Parts: sequence; C-alpha cells; structure tokens
Amino acid sequence: MAYFKNLDEQIATLLSLLKKEERWLILINADPDALSSALALRRILVRRVKCVDIAQVNEIKRPDNLAMIKYLRIPTKMLTDGMATEYDRFALVDSQPHHHPKFAGFDFSIVIDHHPILPEHPTTATLTDIRPQYGATATMLTEYLYNLKIRPATLLASALLYGIKTDTMSFERDFIDPDMAAFKYLAKYTDHAMIKRIVKSEFHLNWVQYISRAFYKMRHVNTSLFAHMGNVESPDLLVIVADFYMRVQGVPWIVISGVYEDQLVLIFRGDGLRKDMGKIAASTFSAYGSAGGHSQAARAEIPLEVLDGQDPEMFLLKILGGGSTHFRPV
Repeated sequence: MAYFKNLDEQIATLLSLLKKEERWLILINADPDALSSALALRRILVRRVKCVDIAQVNEIKRPDNLAMIKYLRIPTKMLTDGMATEYDRFALVDSQPHHHPKFAGFDFSIVIDHHPILPEHPTTATLTDIRPQYGATATMLTEYLYNLKIRPATLLASALLYGIKTDTMSFERDFIDPDMAAFKYLAKYTDHAMIKRIVKSEFHLNWVQYISRAFYKMRHVNTSLFAHMGNVESPDLLVIVADFYMRVQGVPWIVISGVYEDQLVLIFRGDGLRKDMGKIAASTFSAYGSAGGHSQAARAEIPLEVLDGQDPEMFLLKILGGGSTHFRPV
C-alpha cells in the first residue's frame, strides 16, 4: 500500500522545468522545516540540472539550526546582492514570495509551501504547490521523493524528520495524517542519535536572561499576555521566549516583540483552541508590514520607519489593546 498521495501532475510540471544546462537557486527563510525541504528539493534537482544551491535570507543564530546545518551537511549560504545574476531559475520552499522583502523581484519557477494562502498575494510560479492543511513543508517534499522513487539517504531523512518534528512541535501543533505517515516512513532511514544531538543543542545558557526579562515586562492585554523585549540580538530569541511561556498553565495565547536591526518583530503563539494566531497577526498587522502564520504560531515584521518615531512598545500596546493604553501587569 502506498504511503502517500499520487503527485503525477506536480511531478510532470516539476520535471518539465528541468534543463541540464541551467543553474538553480533555492531560497529559504531558514528554520528546520525550510532547511530540510530545501535539502530535499536539491536532491531532486541536482542530477537533472547543471547546479543547485541553497541560500537563506536570514542570519542563522539558533544553536539547533546551526547544529542541523553542521551535522546534516546542509549546504546553505547567505543571500547577497547580485547573487541572482548567477542563476537561471529560482525555487522557494516553506515560504511564499510575499513572506519576506528579500524574495521580492525573484521570478520563481517553483513554490512549495504549507503556510496559509492570502488571496491578495497570489503566487504565480509554474509549479505552485501550497497546502495549508499540512503541518510541515518537509512532509510535502517527502511525498515528492516518494513519488519520484527516491529513497532518502540517512542525512536527508534525518533532516526531513527533524523538520516535521519542529514544525508540528512533536505533533502538538496542527498536523494531518500525511505528516504522521511521513514521520513514520522517514524514521526507518533516520539517524536518531544524530537527532538527539541536534535537539540537545537547542538552548544557550545566556538565553535565560531573556526569559527573566520577559517575566518582568509581561502585561495582560485583553485575553493575552504581551512582552516587549526591546533590542534583541536575533529574532530567534523572541521565538524561544514565546515558546517557553506557552508552557505555562492557563496561558491561552501570547505575543512577544522586539526590535532587530530596522524591524519590529512580533512572535505569536497560541493553544489553537480559542484564537487563530495567523488570522490575528494578518488582520492586525498586515497593514504595517508582513504578517501571517498558522492557528498556533504566527509572525509579523514591521519596518521601524512605519512607526514614525513612536515608541515600539506603546505602538503595539495601543494596537493590541484596541486603542487603550491601560494594561494590567502580570
């Protein structure tokens, strides 16, 4: 019995794009799901085209992501100005073109993603495969490998399994049967000792100070908790803090914000029962910058210039509080 759905139409479109003389660049906003998906797409393309590279638009600082790249040998590099001129075709995985300003201007031939579709931001790639019901893009790429009769080697299987594990939060977030099927299928080929090694790399000791800072800055805003962290060395710190406080009993949803370079970054986390984080992020902040996500996890990024000199914390408190500036400390 087949593990996965038939992808004959998608595979035919994919293969029709591949020419031996062309150079491909796969773009990602790097996290475990994006890294593993890019590695899988590279495996599909690499023997059918002249060359395939992977480039990320974000700086990678989280220890687990760095460990994943190192131990699973994922050949990614930072996207730089002028790099596009070195390639003939472009692919995007685990994102859509409107998700990051650095994706603008690229004419993508392939877009494979599992994030929600926004009608006001249509994707026009020749192969556009967007399935918001899936828990991870890594699941979708596993299906492509299976349909192409490519058995994933150990490092690739380990990467894809870890991508599914992280994006579904070990199946605590939204997922469907294909996510479970992919995880089960990949587990046969995965180096589980390697996965444990990566998992143990998830946390820096000095990150505890940010969890402490968030506790003292936490406020009740309507039914949620909110903390603005000020300037941070990486947006990943905001993710760590938000995920930590979602483990606290009785917290339905939380927003953690901070300033990184010239962006005000917000991380949304929820229990998936009362509020849809993706809809809240998009409806509340898409007018100011990029915003969206899933029911339990979402993100918004707002250029500081949009604030026109306003204090970032007060700007967010007014919006999240519906105009009120009176909030109860935790």
